[in-house]
Amino acid sequence: MTTTGKDLYPSRVSSEPNRLMRVDPVVWGAFDAVPDAQLTQEQLENFRDDGFLWLEGLFGQDEIESFNTELQRMARDPELPESETSVAEDATDTLNVVFDIHRRSTAFKELAKDRRLAHAARQILNSDVYIHQSRIDVKPALHEAGVFWRSDFETWHTEDGLPRCRTVCALVALDEINEFNGPVMMMPGSHKTFVSCVGDPEGNGQVEAAGGMPLGTPDAENLKHLMEDGGIVAPKGPAGSLLLFDCNVMQASASNLTPYPRASVVYVFNSVENAAEAPFAARSPRPDYVGSRDFTPVSQL
Repeated sequence: MTTTGKDLYPSRVSSEPNRLMRVDPVVWGAFDAVPDAQLTQEQLENFRDDGFLWLEGLFGQDEIESFNTELQRMARDPELPESETSVAEDATDTLNVVFDIHRRSTAFKELAKDRRLAHAARQILNSDVYIHQSRIDVKPALHEAGVFWRSDFETWHTEDGLPRCRTVCALVALDEINEFNGPVMMMPGSHKTFVSCVGDPEGNGQVEAAGGMPLGTPDAENLKHLMEDGGIVAPKGPAGSLLLFDCNVMQASASNLTPYPRASVVYVFNSVENAAEAPFAARSPRPDYVGSRDFTPVSQL
């Protein structure tokens, strides 16, 4: 594997974890409001300081109903469960992740282009953006498994080849998010530090870190350090809320212990000036539906 520049965020290349200071801005553009700005200066400053921004009830009830109708239409597609872009829960065969939704659905392609999402990402990244990944996440009812702490950027850098922290995630809640149904948890301020995870310095294809955890799993000592610095926040609110978060913020989610599923739509907007290169710590990039090699700007979809 080869890359075009220096690896600013080395990870999975040592048997010991490390903690590196972020060298990239969080908000790449000027903080001064512009005439067509989607986010206020205060919101940009909150995003810069915390690594995420929760905008409650940004989408109306009619809009959310139309998105849920589209989700139900997709769920009836008999070919969906067999598609490589779909991931089912092992215990029940219930679909809980569907990737590449902006290519699979006209409605979700249009949602990706909505200025409340795409223009907010452009404003933060100070450039046009393309979709590095799009997906529907469903937390099945009475779902026992959560998602362990991680920085998305660590994976997107090592496995997909994104060179810099210039990527924003947008999560649209299709259902209410509360403390009982597996909210996304964030460590405020953690995006300013890159946790370099353990790996195989010989590049022999190791797929698990110490303790049987997947590669890219941060170590306990660094997690403790980040939590003591910023604590843990779990944004909660009604369907139609939007969570914008930086690619490097440390995040996790708990189990959904309610008898109702919880769905959300997620878009990963990457700067067109930060297009994926060769992976920094993998022999080949992941499939296109999880780490796109199509750098077409959202505005041209």
